[in-house]
Amino acid sequence: MSLTAKLILRDKEYEVRAGQTLRDAIQKCDLSPQAVLPVLDGQLITDDQILRPGDIVMLVSVISGG
Repeated sequence: MSLTAKLILRDKEYEVRAGQTLRDAIQKCDLSPQAVLPVLDGQLITDDQILRPGDIVMLVSVISGG
């Protein structure tokens, strides 16, 4: 069993170490936690969630404007 989780943003996949917070994993991928909404198993999750081995988190870009 792999000790990694996967973050997917559009067509990019990032393999990250499980056991860290989602926020830390996002930052290590040079992404901004404020710029994405994380979804795991169809549910919106918070960026303080600890990643488990095998997790696949979809990151949805936040669009802001006025």
